[in-house]
Amino acid sequence: MTPSNPHAEFTAAARACAEVLLRRYSTSFALACRLLAPATRPHVAAIYAWARVADEVVDGAMDDPAAARELIAEARRRTHGAIARGLDPDPVTHAFAETARRFGIGARLVDPFYDSMEADVEIAVHSRESLGRYIHGSAEVIGEMCLRTFAGGGLGDDDELAAGARALGAAFQKVNFLRDVREDSVRLGRNYLPGRDPLALTDRDVRELADEVDADLRLARVAIDRIPGRDRLAVLAAHDLFAELNVRLRAAGAAGVSAGRVRVPDPVKLAVIARAAAGGRRALRAAGAAR
Repeated sequence: MTPSNPHAEFTAAARACAEVLLRRYSTSFALACRLLAPATRPHVAAIYAWARVADEVVDGAMDDPAAARELIAEARRRTHGAIARGLDPDPVTHAFAETARRFGIGARLVDPFYDSMEADVEIAVHSRESLGRYIHGSAEVIGEMCLRTFAGGGLGDDDELAAGARALGAAFQKVNFLRDVREDSVRLGRNYLPGRDPLALTDRDVRELADEVDADLRLARVAIDRIPGRDRLAVLAAHDLFAELNVRLRAAGAAGVSAGRVRVPDPVKLAVIARAAAGGRRALRAAGAAR
């Protein structure tokens, strides 16, 4: 512990907590994150864990909406306070705040996220307009936050990269809407598919939704090639994992999607990640040779 960072030991412990949450809640994303540069990995884990806790609060308190609203409002206040102070007794909030302070993540990205968490309490059936706002706050801003941590920082002000990060976040969220359609509608009473009955999907519905995901993934893929260093490998692996899941959702059709969660088997996940890592490394070597 040094005078310049009096909370270094607590920050290290807080980051460890964030890593545990990442591994516990998302095997696919956790696998992809192993490819991140060591300096980037704890910051992306901190962002993921912070978002995951808020999502868990909303989903776990749906039988008491007033309590959910109160918890989300408190989480918003604590997050802003922690960013301002550089300390919070909750380790997940503290880890996120340390990352936010270092990389300039502020209200522009934090508040839309909490707005979307509040929308999960207030809105059961989304319109196209409300869904657009929801996807921006719950997913696109997370993509931008992660982008700001890549390659030591400095990428967040690149408009093309930021657009790609938002598109990738949107693709991830839309895949989750399809994958979790039964759980969202039956257990949580939410409809994230405007103009469609989530319990009476058609094969055409699934194809159209998968097409939206593919369009977002194509936009994101162009930007990924401009991310420098090892961080590119991790983002490419995450992109390819969700692309594989989208292929499987499309192939499952309405019957398969409505029956339950379509998954990518673990051996296929490992193969997808290995392929993305190998391709990314070849690109990095080629770029190095060109210089």
